This record gives sequence, C-alpha cells and structure tokens, in this order.
Amino acid sequence: MNATYNLLAAGLSFGLSAVLGLLLIPVLHKINFDQPFSEIGPVWHKKKKGTPTMGGFMFIISTIVACTVVYLLLKGDGSVTLFGMDEFKLVAGLLMALGFSLIGFIDDYIKVIKKRNLGLNEIQKLVMQFVVIGVYLLCVWLHGDHSTILVIPFVGQFDIGLWYYPLMILFTLFFVNAVNLTDGVDGLSSSVTFMVCCAFLVIGGLMTKPTLSLAASALAGGLLGYLIYNFYPAKVFMGDTGSMFMGGCVIAFSFMTGMPLLLVLAGIVYVCEAGSVVLQVLSVKIRKKRLFKMTPIHHSFELSGYSEKAIVFLFSLTALVGGALAVLSIYLM
Repeated sequence: MNATYNLLAAGLSFGLSAVLGLLLIPVLHKINFDQPFSEIGPVWHKKKKGTPTMGGFMFIISTIVACTVVYLLLKGDGSVTLFGMDEFKLVAGLLMALGFSLIGFIDDYIKVIKKRNLGLNEIQKLVMQFVVIGVYLLCVWLHGDHSTILVIPFVGQFDIGLWYYPLMILFTLFFVNAVNLTDGVDGLSSSVTFMVCCAFLVIGGLMTKPTLSLAASALAGGLLGYLIYNFYPAKVFMGDTGSMFMGGCVIAFSFMTGMPLLLVLAGIVYVCEAGSVVLQVLSVKIRKKRLFKMTPIHHSFELSGYSEKAIVFLFSLTALVGGALAVLSIYLM
C-alpha cells in the first residue's frame, strides 16, 4: 500500500474529526450531555463537572468515513479486492467496534439522562460484549478462517484447537474493558491508543496488509483531531461511546494480523491499567489492604503528585515502547 494512501486516510480523518469537534461540542453543551462524576478518582476531578461527554463520535465518524473513502480508492487501483479475508476482517472489525460503541452509547445515555454514575451494570455489559465478539468470530469462521493457531510473540506458535475461541473471547472482553479503564485522565486513552495505532500501521506495512494500515491510519488521524479538544484541560470527553469503539478497533487490528497476542505488547498500558485493578481487588480480599493508592493505576500516579500532562507523557512513552516491541517481533519473524 502506497504511503500516500495512509497519509490521505490519516489527514482526512484528522480534518473531519477536528471540524466535528467545532460542531459537536456546542451541541453537547446545549443538550446538557455532561459527564457525571463518581466518587472514584481523586476528589479534584469533580472540578471537571459540566464537561460534555460522547465526544467519541468525532473520531468514530471520521474513522469510518476515512476508511470508506480510501478503501474505495484502493479498490479502484487494484490494491485490495472485494471479498478477500483481509478486506472482510476490515469490515467485520469496524462493525465489531461499532457494536461495542453502541453498548458504550447505551451506558452513556443512561448515565446522562438519569444523571447517575451507574449506567448498565457489569453483567449487562459483559453479556452484550460477549454477543458482539461471538458474532465477529462466527462471521470470520464462516468466511473461511478456521485457524486455531495461537502465536506468542518472541516464543512461537501453538495449535490449541477449539480452546482458541473461548480464549479469544476472554482476550477481547479483557482488552475492550481495559481500554475503557484507561480513559480517566485528560488525553490519556486517546494518546495511548494513538501510539497503538502507529504500531499497527507499521505492522500492516511489514506484513503487507494494506487494510490494516488503512484502518490504523484512519483511527490515528481521528484521535489527533479529537485530542485538540481532549488535551488537558479537556473541553470534551469521549465517554464509553468512544472508549468502547477504540477498544473494538485495536482488538480488530490484532485479529487482522492473525496474531492477536501482539496486542499484549502494543497495548501494554491497557494491560497495566486493567491488571492494577485486578491486583488491587485481590490484595484487598486476601491481605485486607490496598496494593496501590488507587486504581486504575493512573489515579495512583495522580495521588503521588504527577500532573495529568506528565501521566499522559509517561504512559504514551510506555505505549511507544510496547508498540516498538510488537513491531520488532514481526520484523524478526
């Protein structure tokens, strides 16, 4: 895939996302779609009350539009086909991301309309997420991808048979919720995910998968446009609508490589965020004491005196290192 197409996808998505911000934020203010705040997180987060949510629509729309436009251009010059597996995984992956985003939207809508911190309960979310990933895996299987080989970066590959499918369901549930947990500091989740997109953009080039590079470029551009309004101090939040879409996208990228566990490296920040929550719960139940000051772990950094800007920089740098390791694992294959 010519780098020009990647730049076009990123540029188109960036411009559209930035313009949508100018149009969407005033509307969200007008209809009082403000982010409710819970007691979770440092007390000074309450000063952000009144900041509109559901800004994720900015990069959701821009990503879909950019992918569609550039895909048609690629199809026109013969770089992609209509019914190939890579092209099918692009479409199915974006639909999966939209499915997760719909769950997030329902959750956001309940919170905003009911003016409460609790939207859908955890069981409701997990059941709906299970359906979305189940449908995705079934569609890919029906389209002809029956591989049950699990590739572990820097280790090797193993055919685990039918265990592959329940493992991939758990893998997806973990990461889509881990991305959501990362969205707790202005610009954090979007900056980290931008780094993840860059990693998959390079991986798509190394693996000669133009559709992967296209999707990663489009989301990266959309996130940059969104970050104009989300850097500290944030003028808008993405809400679960946006974070669930991001989670669905990075999961789709990992499946498009045929090596889903690459996301463990590229998404190392997500692993640390969700892992800190798990370890905190286990520590409280077993040891009757906290392991961290607060979780997800970015809140612990806040309570230790780190500014939101410093946290975004450190976590983005960590994501860059993780992405570089994911790229290196492909390069050495």
